[in-house]
Amino acid sequence: MSEDTDDSQKTEEPTQKKLEESRQKGQVPMSKEMNNWVMLLAGTIVILGFGSAMMGGLAQTFAAILANSYQFQGGQAGIGNVLTNLFFETTKALLVPMIFLIIAAVLGPLLQVGPMFSPKSIAPSLEKISIGKGLGRMFSLRAIFELLKGLLKIFIIGGISFLMLYPFFESVDHFIGLPILELMNEYQIIFFRLMAGVLFVLFILVVIDVAYQRMDHMKKMKMSLKEIRDEQKQTDGDPHMKARLRQLRMQKSQQRMMQAVPQADVIITNPTHFAIALKYDGETMDAPVCVAKGMDDVALRIREVAKESDVQIVENKPLARALYDAVEIDEIIPVEHYKAVAEIISYVYGLKNRMR
Repeated sequence: MSEDTDDSQKTEEPTQKKLEESRQKGQVPMSKEMNNWVMLLAGTIVILGFGSAMMGGLAQTFAAILANSYQFQGGQAGIGNVLTNLFFETTKALLVPMIFLIIAAVLGPLLQVGPMFSPKSIAPSLEKISIGKGLGRMFSLRAIFELLKGLLKIFIIGGISFLMLYPFFESVDHFIGLPILELMNEYQIIFFRLMAGVLFVLFILVVIDVAYQRMDHMKKMKMSLKEIRDEQKQTDGDPHMKARLRQLRMQKSQQRMMQAVPQADVIITNPTHFAIALKYDGETMDAPVCVAKGMDDVALRIREVAKESDVQIVENKPLARALYDAVEIDEIIPVEHYKAVAEIISYVYGLKNRMR
């Protein structure tokens, strides 16, 4: 398909084939805002759901290290054991939250485009390291749009955060002197209030961005009538080539058919419009078989080959037309024509015996 087609000519909806090819190349409508929102939601769930247990486990680990610091052996071996234990305890405390965040990172793209593996999108390409292409992407209209969208998002999140936290500004002094557990509970309530407002507003932006990305992708995938015709040719084959192949197949079929005419027992004709060549062997066949048939020019050729091969030609207009419509090559004749054909073959056999 042509790559130089003017965008103004691309007025048709993309075909399923083009959408599948673009998917194989990794060209799918992907909203980064959706991925960011899913990760932000997962982070909020981790902090609210696992924060207390995670921080409690880490606090116990560090408290145990400080409480038993006098028992540590000096030298490289002692410090190595402390660091090793600290690494394993920290990993154990963070393992479940990290797995949850990894699942969220995979879930974001999966919700948008489903399972997809596109080796072509990660294949090495000079365009990916081209300075000119890179500058073009940096200063393109899309890059400017993404910059403005990012600034708008910062402004909106900042405004929502201020509105969510403003009621707590006057009572912030009561945090002084609170026990650590109560202070953490207070912070957890504030954090939940803040993230609920931020996630709600960002969800609205995500819905708008997902709709825009899908609309923009379909606009880029639009095709011109020429591209659709070219794709149709690639799928179904060139009509001229298909016609040529059909003609060649017909010619070969006629050649094989003419080669079978000399082995026929009788040619039943119309006499000029139709010709049907029949062969019958009482030992191997249940009924006569049509080995060749034709109309007009082909019928004339069948009669000529039959004369050259001394095959008997019998004129029977109604039978010739009926057999031409009812039987195909290499098929036995229908039952309703047995009697008429048997009379003709008996007549031909009688002529052959008299000639002998």
